[in-house]
Amino acid sequence: MSSPAKRPARPEDVDEICGSLPDTELGTSWGDRPTWKVPRGDKGKGFVLHRAPHQNAVDPATGEMYDDLLVIVTPTEAEKHALVEDESTPFFTIDHFNGYAAVLVQQSRLGEISREELAEVITEAWAAKAPQKLVREHFGE
Repeated sequence: MSSPAKRPARPEDVDEICGSLPDTELGTSWGDRPTWKVPRGDKGKGFVLHRAPHQNAVDPATGEMYDDLLVIVTPTEAEKHALVEDESTPFFTIDHFNGYAAVLVQQSRLGEISREELAEVITEAWAAKAPQKLVREHFGE
């Protein structure tokens, strides 16, 4: 049996990872979209969003709108481009997100990366939106 860190990521890992980070809550944004936010409460900023199907994000092979997309914030556009340009990862972007530090990933393709890699990307997303004091406490700085 492989250790949980090295096994392929699964869609349910997203909520487990987000929920394990300090001061997070699952709320909504963009109307009714499930969104992981930090910190809890009214000042919370989204770092992982379940995106509604939209005609600006379609499967090039079928023309169907993706119905299982996550939007994951990246600390900077440089990190976004590093993830998108790494052909070993399932992360991508669309024109709608030009100039916005976030990547898209289909939940059905999370198994192409390890749970450990997913945790790293989500933790960086959390750190990009969390209050700096909370980030320093979490990383023990």
